[in-house]
Amino acid sequence: MDIAALSTALAHSDVMNSVSIAVLDKTMEISEDLGTGLVNMIDNSMELSVNPHIGSNIDVLV
Repeated sequence: MDIAALSTALAHSDVMNSVSIAVLDKTMEISEDLGTGLVNMIDNSMELSVNPHIGSNIDVLV
C-alpha cells in the first residue's frame, strides 16, 4: 500500500470517528431534554393528584 492511500484512509477514518462522536453527543442532548420533559410531566401530574379539581374542567361558551 502506498503512503497516499494510507493517508487518505486514515483521514477518512478520523472524519468518521468525528461524525460518530457528534451524533452521539446530539443523541445525549436529546435524551437529556426528553428526561427533563418527563420529570416536568410527572411533577404536573402530581400537582393534579393533589388538586384534582384544578384544570380538569373547561368552560366553553359558543
